[in-house]
Amino acid sequence: MTVLVGYSSKYGATEGIAERIAAALQSAGVDAEAHPVRDVHDPSRFDAFVIGASAYMGSWRKDATRFVQHHRDLLTARPVWLFSSGPLGTEKTDDQGRDMLTQAVPKQFAEFTDSLSPRGTQVFYGAMDTSKLRGRDRLVGKIPAVEKILPDGDFRDWSAIDAWAHSIAQDLSPSPRTAS
Repeated sequence: MTVLVGYSSKYGATEGIAERIAAALQSAGVDAEAHPVRDVHDPSRFDAFVIGASAYMGSWRKDATRFVQHHRDLLTARPVWLFSSGPLGTEKTDDQGRDMLTQAVPKQFAEFTDSLSPRGTQVFYGAMDTSKLRGRDRLVGKIPAVEKILPDGDFRDWSAIDAWAHSIAQDLSPSPRTAS
């Protein structure tokens, strides 16, 4: 069984998560490859999929959304997991006491859950290196109010990412037969 850990990453944080998931799957004995979804031209060679993207303003990146929509029939027929990276910072709840990860679920998860029935969905904290911001992002990042919602730093929870990947590996492992 070969698993595609496909991702869409604007500044590299989601790419790092995808590579970590692929490595954890490999360490559990699962053949896994991490690739940007824009570079995957023949997904039919994969037996299972873990697809992730960074989320901005409540939405997954467009190339990940297009990949899932374009290959919906294939993905529906195979095991699929979805993840997103997004919230930044160390706060577990927002100003109104709501869970940050729950609030950061991209709107596409509802649509994809209905059509794909993924085996799991997960939102992870992301990372931001403001020195890498380009173009409009760089200008927006300089607005003082934005600095609060786009703090600089790596907030990815590697142990949570590893645990999720290991749960996927367990789900993909053939269950041992019981003696009759």
